[in-house]
Amino acid sequence: MSTENPASNGNVVNGNGGGPKGSVAIPVFPVYLFDVDGTLVDSAPDICGAIQTVLATTSKPDVEQAFLQRYIGFHLIDLFKDLFEGISDEDTDNLVTQYRAVYAERHHSATLRYPNVLETIRKLPGLKSTATTKGTPTTRIVLELFGLLPYFDHVQGTDGFPSKPSPEVILRSVEHFGVEPGDCLMIGDAPPDMEAGRRAGVKTCGVRYGYGDLNRMAQWQPDYWIDDLSQLLPGDAG
Repeated sequence: MSTENPASNGNVVNGNGGGPKGSVAIPVFPVYLFDVDGTLVDSAPDICGAIQTVLATTSKPDVEQAFLQRYIGFHLIDLFKDLFEGISDEDTDNLVTQYRAVYAERHHSATLRYPNVLETIRKLPGLKSTATTKGTPTTRIVLELFGLLPYFDHVQGTDGFPSKPSPEVILRSVEHFGVEPGDCLMIGDAPPDMEAGRRAGVKTCGVRYGYGDLNRMAQWQPDYWIDDLSQLLPGDAG
């Protein structure tokens, strides 16, 4: 997996990604809906680091990033309820509130943009929106920081309604653009992305380079798979 940080003078951090695979061409869609974490940016160090800071004050101070990373794409409530059996809704909400404060204080300093994301978003035809568990204000900050905001026609986060795998965040963009669900392609790296897409009635594309469990993603039968975002561009294989 390769990533690039706009604050790192263009340096590229190499990891465990792979080249394009598969042979199914992805057609041009009128609307593209993007998950953010694990799809556009590698934000695990900041997300997991913020969670670890919060957990340091609890009875679970030593949870490793590899474990926490599996929850990216799910709501934090799911993580805290799995970690702390019988935790109350009030205590869960307090942990979420603490996380959001700590996460904001990190200023996305360890987050990296995946390679070819900016170039792809620039060239990709059609309307573009986000469909993320982040709130809309935070999503705008991330897109702006990584030079992506000017290329998005709409920014949609999860604001006071159920997060993925609920289809609501997807349907908000569908409604905003006034299109049919079948006109849209949802691109994401986690099972909730694929489930939400199926429930919303849009086409789905799973990315293999993110954080999600590929077997669990496959259970939702994505219409397409890609190993690099540039495979969305006309003429590329998916």
